[in-house]
Amino acid sequence: MNRGQRPGLFLMVNSLERGGTERQFVTLAQGLSGGSFEVSMGCLARRGEFVNNLPQVVEFSPGRSLFKTRSVLTRLSLARHLRHQQVAVAHAFDFYANLMLAPAARLAMVPVIIGSHRQLGDLMTPLQFRAQKTAFRLCDRVVCNSRAAAEPLRRARIAADKLVVIPNALPDQAFAPATPALPRQPGRLRVGMIARMNDSAKNHPAFLRMAAQLAPKFPSVEFVLVGDGPLRGSLEAMTGELGLTGRVLFLGDRADIPAVLASLDVTVLPSRSESLSNVILESMAAGVPVVATDVGGNGELLTNGESGFLTSGDESALGRAVETLLRNGELRHSCGERAHREASMRYRLDVIRDEYEQLYLSALSAKAGDRELRKAGSLA
Repeated sequence: MNRGQRPGLFLMVNSLERGGTERQFVTLAQGLSGGSFEVSMGCLARRGEFVNNLPQVVEFSPGRSLFKTRSVLTRLSLARHLRHQQVAVAHAFDFYANLMLAPAARLAMVPVIIGSHRQLGDLMTPLQFRAQKTAFRLCDRVVCNSRAAAEPLRRARIAADKLVVIPNALPDQAFAPATPALPRQPGRLRVGMIARMNDSAKNHPAFLRMAAQLAPKFPSVEFVLVGDGPLRGSLEAMTGELGLTGRVLFLGDRADIPAVLASLDVTVLPSRSESLSNVILESMAAGVPVVATDVGGNGELLTNGESGFLTSGDESALGRAVETLLRNGELRHSCGERAHREASMRYRLDVIRDEYEQLYLSALSAKAGDRELRKAGSLA
């Protein structure tokens, strides 16, 4: 690195498809660009709608396996790329990127290597968890987006001083007023769930069963499902079986989430596993009260009864909390206001970007100090 030049920062993600980790990758890559580091990016598969947001991202495809000849050759190519870019900090954002980038960065003698753990680990196989733990041994730090995500790594005896908790970031547009995607109508309230329909852990059926319980009590309430995926067909069939035809709107994938949230009065997240939910954060920024299952990092975001409600995962508990909010407009307003205020103070991009920059700079400083100590020891 030339004198006065910003240190190089390389960020890597699996792909750029629509998902929480991918959205965070884009948000942070854009936020970090132009700051203390010269940012470059890579991915394992250059596909997905977020490619247009980061056209400069470079693909390093391992093929169909992370352990066959092609993946080894790709790691060698990635190591050459890191050396050529004079990367000082290499940061992988998710599981497969951890396994690809950590050994390549070590081979390239990148000074600081950072991994990420953005889930609870309960949806990983034991083999996957062990493979990731091996990759983390090559890392100087591991970023977890919640204390709940960090806990299984502590139990797995990853050094506590290696683990850093930095929550997800919200871009400024998440806080901006938006025109409702569904026009507001006097006397009509909407309860929505925003989640991809490709993972049973999101627990869409609990939302539909909850809707079936509430629908007779609230004839003017609409229920809204946002997202798409291979489970959509079965969910549409379940809607008919529960007698909810005409009461549940399927909006499909949406890129205008602030406008969707401006259409909702309550957001429901019945997931069985969450590390730190972007949907909760985005709802908080939009001032929409949330009813969520008390799992993972949800309790780190919501203050029960004040900025939202935490419940067990069954539809009856979800329904009781949603009913409380539907019947009390003042409570909906106060929960939404407090949630918006907390999100603005803690999760804005500029706050989270500064935490990442401080992490990178402190890790570089610690590594430089270690080198100086080793040098002094060799001269003693």
